[in-house]
Amino acid sequence: MLLDKNAHSVFLLCYELILVIKYRRNVFDDSVSNRAKEIFEYISPKYNISLQGWDYSSDYIHIKFKAHPNTEISKFINAYKSASSRLIKKDFPQVKEKLWKDYFWSQSFLLLSTGDVSSDVIKNYLDNQKEKI
Repeated sequence: MLLDKNAHSVFLLCYELILVIKYRRNVFDDSVSNRAKEIFEYISPKYNISLQGWDYSSDYIHIKFKAHPNTEISKFINAYKSASSRLIKKDFPQVKEKLWKDYFWSQSFLLLSTGDVSSDVIKNYLDNQKEKI
């Protein structure tokens, strides 16, 4: 397992995010999903987030990503939802016909922290710290 690091810390912060279309409208197909993914990849570096996996169904997207300790995840999610809603409706006018009023994303979302760090990873880190002192 490879750990991430910066100047002062070592970390592995993995998340899964599920965003659902308002009222579970069927909006996503390959082209809309690809555009939503492009938007994610454009915005995420500004928040120290890296995409690890992407999946979708007609009414939701499922994103796996890694973040840094200084990442403000709620601000990122709000920025992503706002930008993707605006840009997808602009790029795919037919999507607006499937929505209720002007709403795109459901207000709620599911965010899970993932990863199962074994005691061996922690011991390895501590052993490496002894060598650096």
